Amino acid sequence: MSIFNQKSKFKIKTEVRKVKQAVAPTPPKKPAVAAGRSAPSSAHGTPRASPVPSSLQAAARRLQSGSSPESKSSSYLKPNPSQKRARAPASRSPATASPAPVLSDSEPGSDDDDDDWRERLDPSKRRKLAHTEDPHRRLRHPRLWSGQGDEEKLGIVHAVDVASLGDRCQPVMKLGRDEVAVRLRYPGAKYTERYELVWGKDKIDGALDIMKVVKLVASTYLTDAEAKPFLDQNNGIYRRLEKSKNTNDGKGFKAALAEYNDQLLALQRKGAIARNIDAMLGVPRELVEFILDQVYDRTVAPKVELLAKYENGTDNVYGELLHPFISNIFDRTKLTSDMVFVDLGSGVGNVTLQAALERGCESWGCEMMENACNLAEEQKKEFAARCRLWGVAPGKVYLERGDFRKSERTLAALKRADVVLVNNQAFTSQLNDHLVNMFLDLKIGCKIVSLKTFVHDNKNAENDVATSILDVEDLTYPEGYVSWTGAPGTFCISTRK
Repeated sequence: MSIFNQKSKFKIKTEVRKVKQAVAPTPPKKPAVAAGRSAPSSAHGTPRASPVPSSLQAAARRLQSGSSPESKSSSYLKPNPSQKRARAPASRSPATASPAPVLSDSEPGSDDDDDDWRERLDPSKRRKLAHTEDPHRRLRHPRLWSGQGDEEKLGIVHAVDVASLGDRCQPVMKLGRDEVAVRLRYPGAKYTERYELVWGKDKIDGALDIMKVVKLVASTYLTDAEAKPFLDQNNGIYRRLEKSKNTNDGKGFKAALAEYNDQLLALQRKGAIARNIDAMLGVPRELVEFILDQVYDRTVAPKVELLAKYENGTDNVYGELLHPFISNIFDRTKLTSDMVFVDLGSGVGNVTLQAALERGCESWGCEMMENACNLAEEQKKEFAARCRLWGVAPGKVYLERGDFRKSERTLAALKRADVVLVNNQAFTSQLNDHLVNMFLDLKIGCKIVSLKTFVHDNKNAENDVATSILDVEDLTYPEGYVSWTGAPGTFCISTRK
């Protein structure tokens, strides 16, 4: 049986503690967790936060298609294939809300709600703002294209490299095989990405990916006046792309895309993009997640079979904390651009990259599984190129290979750390005890986020030293925050005394 099709048999001893709600209760509709994709937890079993790539189901199916001796045993941190991943809102501002559907005069409520829906359709009401603003962060990428000079090549993995006619994909929108090639411009560089307007099972949907880029560029990087030609509900570029896709009008789609590329180029040359980025104090979460999705889709997803290995019964197991959970952790620990974040057991690097992009901080990860380390390096390279394409400067990223208990650079980073993430949900007691001893070197006030407490109710426990050095706050997370179950759960934020 595939490792993704088993129910957890892991039992957790119930601790009697005062529990606080970490986030607002979830709406009645059950959030979903995307079927199946899971990066290896890490050097020591830390579930990884993950994006929601368009090729996610492909990764899951490829993992499910294989079997191994390990997959016959149950492990707690298995993803639940029956669920889809939940996303965090890009902003608490009403400006980030999706536009309401247009109501006709004959529909109930159209008279009373007329002003409301018209206001929501106004591009100025849909601007995407940063969920958390950091006045000390400078978002403009140091190599942002100024609008002058020749095009400089970037070492990105193009969409066409993973979804093309050569990959057994088929043309869409009634386009001929010689008509599917297009290019897409980004706000941070003159360099364009190559796409093919094709469809393939479990492949990147080029048209949908392009539409998301257009919408994010207009709603994040442009002023209200600048965004109107892109987002006007009647004849804006995005609306034309949407109509063309829905009516299978490939030529209309390409014409709208060409106009988008031209208008964005003109704005770049005027200096509008640089000026608007300088006015930003944070990156909207929707943009953070999309950039991470693009990176994952082009690096990890095509090679996800490499992650279908783990040592059952050890500290190395699968499992992921999802984007909304990680963002919530950043909020609760008040992580800012002048801080240091360390992920002990970083898997393919998802959380480390999210911290660097979302918060702009110095971000460290340490992993010991070889395949995960290799994919993490590929993600890091693509991440750097993508951030430049989008014109955003992330914090510095450091990915270390090896056992975090022995990695000298990781241990040195821990001494400076402000926030440490370590998912010890399936750790052995010996590893947890070792971690407590490592925490002795943390600076006072450092926050440690874990899925299980390091402080035992039994005061005679071997690692009772945790009681003397840690103040523990027990919290709950809602449905859809982790990959291995859709149920709510508990986690801890410990503060070094």
